[in-house]
Amino acid sequence: MLQSNLQHTDNLRPPASLAQLAQADGGGISDVINFAIGLLRRQYLVILVTAALGTAASMLYLRLVSPTYTAQVQILLANPRPQFVQQQSLLTEPAFDLNQIETQLQLLRSKATAVAVIDQLKLADDPDFDGSGVSLQSLWQRIRSWTSTRSKKNATSDTHTEPSDPIVDAFLDRLSAGRVGYSSVIEISFNSSTATRAAEIVNAVAKTYVADQLNGKFDANRRATSWLQERLRDLGDQALAAQRAVDVYKTQNNIVSLDGKPIDEQQITEINNRLAAARAQTSEATAKLARYEALLASDPTKPSSMGNLDAIGADATSSQIINGLRQQYLELIRREAELTARVGRDHLAVVSVRNRAREFRVSILDEVRRLAEVSRSEFEFAKQRQQEIEKQLSKAVSQSRSVNSAELTIKELESRAKGLRSLYETFLQRYMGSAQQETFPVSETRVLFPASPPWSKSKPKTSLVLALGILGGLALGVGLALLRDIMDRVFRTSSQLETVLELPCLSLVPLLPARKSGKPPVRSQPTDEQRIVPSPTAIHQTVVGMPLSRYTEAIRSIKLAIDHNPAKISSQVIGVTSALPNEGKTTIAASLAQLIGHTGKKAIIVDCDLRNPSLSAIFAPKAVAGLIEVANGSRSLADAIWRDPTTNLAFLPAVRRGPLLHTSEILCADAISKLFDRLRADYDYVIVDLPPLTPLVDVRATSSLIDGYILIVEWGRTKIDVVQHALHTAPNIHESLIGAVLSKTDTKAMARYDGHRSYYYHDSHYIRYGLSGS
Repeated sequence: MLQSNLQHTDNLRPPASLAQLAQADGGGISDVINFAIGLLRRQYLVILVTAALGTAASMLYLRLVSPTYTAQVQILLANPRPQFVQQQSLLTEPAFDLNQIETQLQLLRSKATAVAVIDQLKLADDPDFDGSGVSLQSLWQRIRSWTSTRSKKNATSDTHTEPSDPIVDAFLDRLSAGRVGYSSVIEISFNSSTATRAAEIVNAVAKTYVADQLNGKFDANRRATSWLQERLRDLGDQALAAQRAVDVYKTQNNIVSLDGKPIDEQQITEINNRLAAARAQTSEATAKLARYEALLASDPTKPSSMGNLDAIGADATSSQIINGLRQQYLELIRREAELTARVGRDHLAVVSVRNRAREFRVSILDEVRRLAEVSRSEFEFAKQRQQEIEKQLSKAVSQSRSVNSAELTIKELESRAKGLRSLYETFLQRYMGSAQQETFPVSETRVLFPASPPWSKSKPKTSLVLALGILGGLALGVGLALLRDIMDRVFRTSSQLETVLELPCLSLVPLLPARKSGKPPVRSQPTDEQRIVPSPTAIHQTVVGMPLSRYTEAIRSIKLAIDHNPAKISSQVIGVTSALPNEGKTTIAASLAQLIGHTGKKAIIVDCDLRNPSLSAIFAPKAVAGLIEVANGSRSLADAIWRDPTTNLAFLPAVRRGPLLHTSEILCADAISKLFDRLRADYDYVIVDLPPLTPLVDVRATSSLIDGYILIVEWGRTKIDVVQHALHTAPNIHESLIGAVLSKTDTKAMARYDGHRSYYYHDSHYIRYGLSGS
């Protein structure tokens, strides 16, 4: 525990060097490793149970889900017609780009294809589609079929029986199609519970698609030929009407030749470029003038105005006059600083140098004003030039709008007539050349190789499902373990205590098992003048009865921290308190007082828990006078003190005769303060057992009596938020805290929470020096 106490003085050390900081940064990986190891030690049961559940769930899934076989077939799209047929064809033959291939994929997965295959193979009676199977997918199909039947119950009956929507949806769910890499090959896949049925269905889908493509081409060609004939007649009439309209318009407007002048776009572009440059120059001049005006608006008598010269720009910094004045000004400032350091600020020589510096500042600002005037002239010139260019641009645009409307109209009419003539001739040539070529029986798609029944099932994959179950269970277990760690908002380690409360952890007091008290030692009969402390419980006798125990060593660490308290010169009166009741403060206070008394020091322990004097019930159960009686003068101090002859420890009890309503006022009274002054004079150490912080306010009333406080925090039980709130509501106590103590510590479990110092809690280190584990 001495090592632990020395570790808590790190906050008083000087800042570490750069090399030490770099070495500390490198410990981040070890921190993560230690945290992971500690998490596994603390929550390994949660992780193992969750992983086992995940594995069991994956095995149950493999047991319930029926196997699925996937058959595949590939279709080639890039099978164009011969070149001579494409040249004479009415319909264009575009290359199969990404959009075209995606369109073909949608056609393959369409409802029309599904209905055709279902009718062809009579799949409506197949158990995979009608929901008569026992798999999870069939159950879902039954639910969808029942929902569809309910929605169509009132619909009119049709003589033509088509597959129901659930059957079509089930078929499409099993059908998939995709592009093979970057090629023009489409791969079609179908899932079924039997390998033979899967191959049969996917081959039927491929054949249906190819036949549909061929039929679609024939229908499109027939419709295109009929449309072309009607279109040729319309185009001939429109071309003749357009040419007549051109001749009529020329006659009406007396236009013989087109010699109008178009808009000079190059001139407008040039003016626009000049305008952009002029606006940029105006903006630059405006910003420059604004900087000058901002500098001139400052007080020239203040030295701070010289710091803004660099913000003006290159004009001010490149001026020889300003640079010369500024160098002389800086020299005067330096001389002023030297003279001020030697003779004082108000000396005549310092004042003279300061006045000269002020004159130089004024001279510099005068030169800046001159530059500002030059900048103002540049701004006016740039602004005037910008306005002139804008006028030129407006004039050019206005002229461009006055184009002869007749010229535009005649051009439009001639262009339309020319386009109609060209279109008519093209359509006529295509129609005459392709009349005998459209019946060429060639399909753009073909099946590369028919599908065969697969040898093995495609899903579920046993190894993958088991791996996902195990890994998922482990991941979920780790997540639950982390959640439990995060929700564990109690104090577990000394570093956690120091980080959260910003207090040194004085000691880790181990949890002692309950022991039966031995026979009390033979003592002399008490006299009327002396009151003897009866034999307390075994836990209070550990310090004296087991001086080489880990518990006693932890109490020694508390005493060492009190003796070497850096916060106060005097640490004679020590108050022991906690955030909540039953955290072990009374036991530690009694053990600390016994240890001090056993070392030969004059020590007294005072029970100031007036509403629940539990220490008095142990040390002086038959006391008739105590702290309150001594304070009010009804009994003397000597008549109220009880003594332990084994440790020469004095004890001042608190006798509770009835309910006390204003215990905080009693502890604030002058009589209590005088009593503690007397105790300071008579004893080397005064240990005070105080009530807890959270339920009562009595501890806050003892700040004038106590030199330093020790906060007891129960390991693994006291909530962090409770301790923080207790210290926040008692700032005067917080400022006087020497440190905190983790009580009832489970030293065997500490290694699971403090990975950095897990070796520190091994019993072998204590046994080597003759200490027992308890």
